[in-house]
Amino acid sequence: MALGRRAREQQALWIATTELPRSPGHPFYQKLNQVLAENDFDRWLEKLCAPHYAADGRPSIPPGVYFRMLLIGYFEGIQSQRGIAWRCSDSRSLAEFLGMPVTEPTPEHSSLTRIRKRLPPEVGEAVFERVLGIAAAQKLLDGKTVVVDSTTLEANAAMKSIVRKDTGEDYKAYLRRLAAEDGLDDLTDEELRRYDKNRPNKKVSNGAWESETDPDSRIMKMKDGTTHLAYKAEHVVDVKTDLVLGVTVYPGDAPDTATLVDSVLEAQGHIRAAGSTAAIRNAAADKGYHAADTLALAAALDLRTYIPESGRHQRRTWRDKPAEQQAAVYANRRRVRGAHSKKLQRLRSELTERSFAHVCETGGGRRCWLWGLVDVTKRYVIMAAARNLGLIMRKLFGMGTPRGLQKGGGLFVWTHSVTYWLSARLGRLYGAGGALTPCPAAA
Repeated sequence: MALGRRAREQQALWIATTELPRSPGHPFYQKLNQVLAENDFDRWLEKLCAPHYAADGRPSIPPGVYFRMLLIGYFEGIQSQRGIAWRCSDSRSLAEFLGMPVTEPTPEHSSLTRIRKRLPPEVGEAVFERVLGIAAAQKLLDGKTVVVDSTTLEANAAMKSIVRKDTGEDYKAYLRRLAAEDGLDDLTDEELRRYDKNRPNKKVSNGAWESETDPDSRIMKMKDGTTHLAYKAEHVVDVKTDLVLGVTVYPGDAPDTATLVDSVLEAQGHIRAAGSTAAIRNAAADKGYHAADTLALAAALDLRTYIPESGRHQRRTWRDKPAEQQAAVYANRRRVRGAHSKKLQRLRSELTERSFAHVCETGGGRRCWLWGLVDVTKRYVIMAAARNLGLIMRKLFGMGTPRGLQKGGGLFVWTHSVTYWLSARLGRLYGAGGALTPCPAAA
């Protein structure tokens, strides 16, 4: 047809569903659906979420659709719920991954909010443990030696929203009161800023200030030197398999020394819930985690620590300290001096920073778009579970992200899929057992 000669077409009033255009599907999400279906993910999830839904009334969005949309947010690097909802409505292949018919729209962002508020944090923890169970079945879980580190998450609140805990004043009202006490009344905004810049002892502490929009967030100095309201996310990573065994979100000012043992114990609970008998015996962390009481508690739990000391810790005196703390510190010091400790510290830097890069940078988790520690934890735990799913997909099909297919990996994934299907069939014929078998994508 020549340019400029296309006639305006009259749109049909009715169209058969069989004539609607269909997407061929995205290879990565098709295989991800296959893995989830082989592990009975949707049926297990609906049984888990059933107590939180009404027995009758209007049919709701299946929980599997909700959690798949959160997985899409990680794999596509989308931070906000609005962005996830728009991306799913814009892509036919993602709608097919969700199991949505072509005649129905994908869920809106408000539906994600309602479902998130309905489901308790224990559901997200159970999903995380279910993914660990899939990894354990694929021999991706070792669990003997772990590395621990933390990072900051920027909260969905501005420093301008902080108020005094004692008086309820915002920052500008607080400055005007201080200026009035110094005999400076009726200052303009520019003069007030100049007064704030030049006044001595200018500090804002978490003990005196809090955010009015997100009281759970804390005033923190970020890695780039700026000051924001933030949370702290702590990862426990398996040294042998690079799997995230535990992820916990704390208030931003929670000290590392107070959270190390709790995070490791939570990771051990996840391992047990995943059906593995592995026990964490060794834990490596940086010098920010070093404290005598922390080391003594870890030793009492039969956990060997590899935590370097700072200079001030090496000059410690033991006059008023329990003997258990002194023994734990000296035992940790002997282990740190060995070659095995130096190897663990190199792995700690590599593995924990990689997990932060996946979840927080490419996965879109660095900036929180929700308020409150509970809601932030709900979203972040699913993102960590999605990261583990990416490792499982990389072992099974050679590609751990959908973007890997953009670099000529489609044929590679197809070859792995055929090999995977043949091995599963042969395993069934000859009784190998344990292999995943292909099945249609779960609705």
